[in-house]
Amino acid sequence: MTGATGPDEDHPGSGAGDKGTEPDARFTFANERTFLAWSRTALALVVAGLGIVQLLPPFPGVPWGRHLIGVPLIVLGAIVAPAGYAEWAANQRALRRGEPVPRSWLPAILTVTITSIALVSAVVLLLSAIR
Repeated sequence: MTGATGPDEDHPGSGAGDKGTEPDARFTFANERTFLAWSRTALALVVAGLGIVQLLPPFPGVPWGRHLIGVPLIVLGAIVAPAGYAEWAANQRALRRGEPVPRSWLPAILTVTITSIALVSAVVLLLSAIR
């Protein structure tokens, strides 16, 4: 909550201690939607990893293949969730101070990790087909 004089000091992450002005509500809501998108992405990664490990039939000849594909997705989801919150807080702070929004490193991490998992998946499938 934000009072007439600034951010509410009782709410962590609300910009407590970040002197500045209340940003346009459209920017605040856009920042919140981005945070929620990162949260959905994190949840989807965790669920996909669990689904692969628990529900996908074992690869013939590659019994560890499901874990090699699924566990990194779960770990990535565990990283994206708090990182999304940290980005939300940094963006909100920048909006309050009238500073440029910090550059996000999450898209690069997601791209590299998901590409790596896709390549590992292809290798596991090929190894499974050979055996």
